[in-house]
Amino acid sequence: MSVVGFDLGNESCIVAVARQRGIDVVLNDESKRETPAIVCFGEKQRFIGTAGAATSTMNPKNAISQIKRLIGRKFSDPELQLDIHAFPFAVSEGPDGFPLIHARYLGELKAFTPTQVLAMVLSNLKGIAEKNLNAAVVDCCIGVPVYFTDLQRRAVIDAATISGLHPLRLLHETTATALAYGIYKTDLPENDQLNVAFIDVGHASMQVCIAGFKKGQLKILAHTYDRSLGGRDFDDVLFNYFAVKFKDEYKIDVYQNARACIRLRAACEKLKKMLSANPEAPLNIECLMDEKDVRGFIKREEFEQISVLILERVKRPLVNALQEAGLTVENIHSVEVVGSGSRVPAIIRILTDFFGKEPKRTMNASECVARGCALQCAILSPTFKVREFQVHESFPFTISLSWKGSSNDSQNEAADAQQSVVVFPKGNQIPSVKALTFYRSNTFSVDVTYADVNDPCIPTKISTYTIGPFKTTSGERAKLKVKVRLNLHGIVSIESATLLEEEEVDVPVTVENATGKEDAKMDTDEAINNDLAGTDANFQDAKSTAYDAGVENDKQESEEKPVKMDTDTKAVASKRKVKKTNVLVAEVVYGAMAPTDLQKAVEKEFEMALQDRVMEETKDRKNAVEAYVYDMRNKVHDKYHEFVTASEREELIAKLQEVEDWLYEDGEDETKGVYIAKLEELKKQGDPIELRHKEWTERGPAFGQLVHCISSYREAALSKDPKFDHIDIAEKQKVVNECSEAESWLRDKQQQQDALPKYANPACLSADIKRKAETLDRFCRPIMTKPKPAPAKPQTPPQSEAEQQPPQDDKEEGGADHEFEGNNQASASAASEPMETEPTA
Repeated sequence: MSVVGFDLGNESCIVAVARQRGIDVVLNDESKRETPAIVCFGEKQRFIGTAGAATSTMNPKNAISQIKRLIGRKFSDPELQLDIHAFPFAVSEGPDGFPLIHARYLGELKAFTPTQVLAMVLSNLKGIAEKNLNAAVVDCCIGVPVYFTDLQRRAVIDAATISGLHPLRLLHETTATALAYGIYKTDLPENDQLNVAFIDVGHASMQVCIAGFKKGQLKILAHTYDRSLGGRDFDDVLFNYFAVKFKDEYKIDVYQNARACIRLRAACEKLKKMLSANPEAPLNIECLMDEKDVRGFIKREEFEQISVLILERVKRPLVNALQEAGLTVENIHSVEVVGSGSRVPAIIRILTDFFGKEPKRTMNASECVARGCALQCAILSPTFKVREFQVHESFPFTISLSWKGSSNDSQNEAADAQQSVVVFPKGNQIPSVKALTFYRSNTFSVDVTYADVNDPCIPTKISTYTIGPFKTTSGERAKLKVKVRLNLHGIVSIESATLLEEEEVDVPVTVENATGKEDAKMDTDEAINNDLAGTDANFQDAKSTAYDAGVENDKQESEEKPVKMDTDTKAVASKRKVKKTNVLVAEVVYGAMAPTDLQKAVEKEFEMALQDRVMEETKDRKNAVEAYVYDMRNKVHDKYHEFVTASEREELIAKLQEVEDWLYEDGEDETKGVYIAKLEELKKQGDPIELRHKEWTERGPAFGQLVHCISSYREAALSKDPKFDHIDIAEKQKVVNECSEAESWLRDKQQQQDALPKYANPACLSADIKRKAETLDRFCRPIMTKPKPAPAKPQTPPQSEAEQQPPQDDKEEGGADHEFEGNNQASASAASEPMETEPTA
């Protein structure tokens, strides 16, 4: 069972796998640890990852990147609208209000959802992991930003399903970083909590996490973030700076050319990295636009000045994190900085001033999330034994349930008003289960919503659940227990609804001395009846606080234990028992993929993957034909020169030239079968030449092996060595005759072969010589390795009864027998000693 962790970055992705010796980051096809999160659609196939990045410059309008900014978000999202203006590819609003990505694929303009494109990236990462592990990959752990909403998390799960993956957990990226940091720490305190702040400045976002560590456990104290503060914002500042500068100096407007924009952004990203280590840096791009070469120069101080608006936003998530955790700067023992955007010196300076201590870089800034995800997957996997380490995750949002009051409750004036209760407050542990009790007479609906959210990028309503139909035997309002789950992925759902009905059953009870106990039982029944008469308002006021600890306690509803009686006098009395019936729960998640759409997406991904595989195989066959043409043309003039006649050489070279011309003209775009046929056609002429050379190189060692085999067995058969005395002379003569026959065959074949030139087809193949040696060995070995017969056991004369004595020492007699058997074994092993028939090096 494979254990894999995926870090889905906005710009690049990393795959980590758990092995018996630890966590390893997997290399892709280009032997790089990071794989670009790009899907480029071509005329015949898709190019994903490194292949997509290589073709994105030439095909920018069909190269889809920054998919994390699109997935699970409304088209009207204000942050998404800002991102769309910077994308080189087309994005439009779909019929459901969510974005659709447009690209030209297989000669047609097609639309894809962000979930489909993310599934393509995951399929590529899955292939990288499978190639490295040489095994199928299904179970995994995927890192997601802490600010991902319920819908975005569901979209990641759907994308994983489309790609054939089964995520065991969606883990917050900062939590994965904290896990990778703490699980290897051997000096964690047992009682006092060690508080560490993790600041992750990625490509497009900044996340802050404060974690408390104790020996064997990790607890998340606070999560804060800024969704639009990352390394790409500094790239944009440089891009806009030089775009304006080049427009003034060179009279070119890069905003009007998608390819020029991509090249300038890539150059600005390199420039930013140079400014992280140098006080100043140049920028040079050849033929950026209109065949003009451009040059620029900027100092670090100037770069920080034009980035001042971005740097001012760094402090806000830090303040919020301390407030949520209820800590001060003095309570933070260490500060860890990770993420690709954290290398900007100005950010480090801000963090140092805020915390009063220098941030540390004890972890790999780019790989820590993937490593943490792989560790979490190993913890959840039954096939790996991991050091005991508990992760207490916290939920970054407040979730509430809302519903309309029961119209049958005429005593409550606000019965029809919308009511709500917070089920999972911010900071609630993940996973978690809560139970709520409703009193209803017919089908009703419950909405799952975000509470106290002022962020316009987060939709208020998550999902709606319709509970029912149901019917009670008494015809009165039913008591229903609804179970709400916050699962490991951070997804909220109503898991089940159960109808609770009380029914009377007859049970025998004693009459004598049971008055007090019977009265107590009746009081209990009256209390249950009073509970059943409660209203929704009572539930909201009195019950909601009782569910924070988990599932509601049903001890009063269960069957009571029988009471011991002091007398055998019995009577029949009624007793109440709770009957539980499951009620249908229908789910509607706003914006999520329907099961039928998900299945169609799975089939579509399979079709596209098959098309990619066919094109890759076709490309390999074409390359094989081209490689054969160049390789054979060189060899007939060099390596195979003596093994081909002049006419054969001229004919073969002409054929090779003909195929080469065809490859770059009519054969430029052909099917896989055509290339296979062309290669076979060439090999009909080339294989005989290759065979002559191959036989010439292998024939000598084969002859030498057969000669050694003949001489070894003949020498043994004619030897006077005592170890062969037990072999019959007639048998030895058979060995000598067989060796002579083989030697005669070998002499004839050598004479026939020596009479032929090198360019003639061989008279004797090396395979025939090897078979002759094997035949000789099979005939002679059983005879010459025949073991010596065991010597006969000496007979002792019979003794009279008077002379017979009991054995004095059983151990001595047993020891003698054992020694005798050992001698026999030694002699037998000496006789059956294997012969060397192979020439030694």
